[in-house]
Amino acid sequence: MSTQQLLLIAAAALLLSWALGAHNRLVALRNAIIAAWAQVDEPLKRRAAALAALVAGLRQHLPDESGALDAALAAQSQLQAAADALSARPAMAPRASALSAAEAALSAALSRLLALLEQRSGLASADDLAPHVAALRDAAQRLAFARQLFNDAVHQYNEAAQQFPTRLVAGLFGFGAAGPL
Repeated sequence: MSTQQLLLIAAAALLLSWALGAHNRLVALRNAIIAAWAQVDEPLKRRAAALAALVAGLRQHLPDESGALDAALAAQSQLQAAADALSARPAMAPRASALSAAEAALSAALSRLLALLEQRSGLASADDLAPHVAALRDAAQRLAFARQLFNDAVHQYNEAAQQFPTRLVAGLFGFGAAGPL
């Protein structure tokens, strides 16, 4: 073999090694998003359980507010559908956007419920409702922390996928942009 052929083979091997390294880095960052999603999914489930129990208890205390209670459950159902879709592929930006929209709708419904609890003095501290209100607030705090971890993982992945020349590997292997929550 000639020197030119050896240099060409060495350059090709070097390029292939770099491409494999870039691919593996993107896979590792995508896996970090998947792991971070698991941290978000757990408080979402806790909040759903606390909300269902709270709404069931509030139906007895606030029979005239069934519209607000039904709206909260409908928003939770919409959020759960978006969360299930995102669970399948946590690194897809459109699914994360759908979850964020569903989260905003649920947040509005929860604000209405909490306002109803504050308007009726002593209702939030009732023995049958207080544990559910506390669980709802605890889940909200855990969710905020988990969401930040998820968004950090998404940021690192997106940053790596947009850098040149890794962008070439990302496009070649279908690594699309991930969306924050």
